[in-house]
Amino acid sequence: MTRQISFNLFEMNCVGHISHGLWVHPENNRHRFNDLDFWVETAQILEAGLFDSVFLADVIGTYDGYRNGPDTALREAVQIPSNDPLLIIPAMAAVTKHLGFAATFSTTYEPPFAFARRASTLDHLTKGRFGWNIVTSYLPNAARNFGLADEVEHDQRYAIADEYLDVLYKLWEGSWDDDAVIEDRERRIYTDPAKVRYINHRGPNYTVAGPHLSSPSVQRTPVLFQAGSSTAGKEFAAKHAEGVFVGGRDAAAYRENVQDLRRLAVDKGRKADHIKAFASAVVIVGRTHKEAQRKAEEYRKLSSAEGYLAHAGGGGIDLAAYRADEVIDDILARENRPGRDSQPSSRRHPPGTTVGEALERITRFDRGPFVAIGTAVEVADEIERWIDATDLDGFNLRQFLTPGTAEDFITQVIPELQRRGRYRTSYEESTLRERLFGSGNTRLFDEHPGARYRGGANLDHGSALEPAASPSYAGSRS
Repeated sequence: MTRQISFNLFEMNCVGHISHGLWVHPENNRHRFNDLDFWVETAQILEAGLFDSVFLADVIGTYDGYRNGPDTALREAVQIPSNDPLLIIPAMAAVTKHLGFAATFSTTYEPPFAFARRASTLDHLTKGRFGWNIVTSYLPNAARNFGLADEVEHDQRYAIADEYLDVLYKLWEGSWDDDAVIEDRERRIYTDPAKVRYINHRGPNYTVAGPHLSSPSVQRTPVLFQAGSSTAGKEFAAKHAEGVFVGGRDAAAYRENVQDLRRLAVDKGRKADHIKAFASAVVIVGRTHKEAQRKAEEYRKLSSAEGYLAHAGGGGIDLAAYRADEVIDDILARENRPGRDSQPSSRRHPPGTTVGEALERITRFDRGPFVAIGTAVEVADEIERWIDATDLDGFNLRQFLTPGTAEDFITQVIPELQRRGRYRTSYEESTLRERLFGSGNTRLFDEHPGARYRGGANLDHGSALEPAASPSYAGSRS
């Protein structure tokens, strides 16, 4: 069978996500992001286009590393103002039956017990169409928003995230049995207490008693997405993630990164095909090649270099403050701040990149490496070439205009991919996990580390009868 290609729309509950400056385009509706109708309409468009999901990015700080403050980010609407991504999902789910919803939430600053209930609630309300993009939050301003002087050290954030996931698996998978809810009206028993248990988790970062407050949702554990290119990030993704957003300088690097990720997953006892790999896609399509190029030129003229620089400076490295010939790796080594993420260099730029080279690349509205500008046939050719060359499973479609980018893709590119047998012609699955792994695969695979807690197994102090002796059962960070 011809391998079909997955597509998610890359979104964020804000004005300016990653196409900075284009909010001023007369055909752009980004200013409507505070209006619930905006999100309802987006969901209906994507379901009509048979998209896998809408993927909602998020940050919990502002980009204030550029020019020593948030002024540029505020002026250019660089992911501020922004709203909570979780709260718009129920409205989009209410007007769709198949579209998935993947939302970003950080493990670094908020306790796991409350998020466990939010996620289960969303999985209930969407009938199993919810996914979680796991992040550890790299913005220095995010740390200050939660009472810290600076970022938690990079690898420590992943250690915290690993325990965070362990707590969630115990709540989602181990606290309630599938048949705990019996709804016995005659005996006046809604839930069988013998089939619900405390988890009594005690670790270096969290103490959580349970039981989970939500009954088992359709997927129990939402589909788990993650993006991380550091050593700690890749190890974390190989252990936990089901969908991974990979990067690279070119198609060859993408293929190497996908293969490496799947090898690491196998080393951890999982199967290689239990991870789906996605990349960001820049697609500008026109009825003719000339029309597509005209659109690209229009976007280029309206793009904001200052907006891109503010975004790039969010990690605390203000590239505009250094000489053009300085090497970014040298700057990072010289500053050596304890909370510094490797993100500004190793993820965004190849080793040895100078400030001047980085600035030139960062301020490009169409930076790739996957860029397809042309007719539907030309775009489909490039999509197929990349899928076959990289072993990717699909793409996150970046937006330039809302809803224009998605509408162009749906009306022009999707029919061409369908003619080639590369894109679904109808929805066949009910849940988001089935969308990734096929009908019948609603729950975590048995090889996934979260599955080890099913039925209350492997809970350190789990009991359906007695709580562990402890002075406090509130989830807490040490």
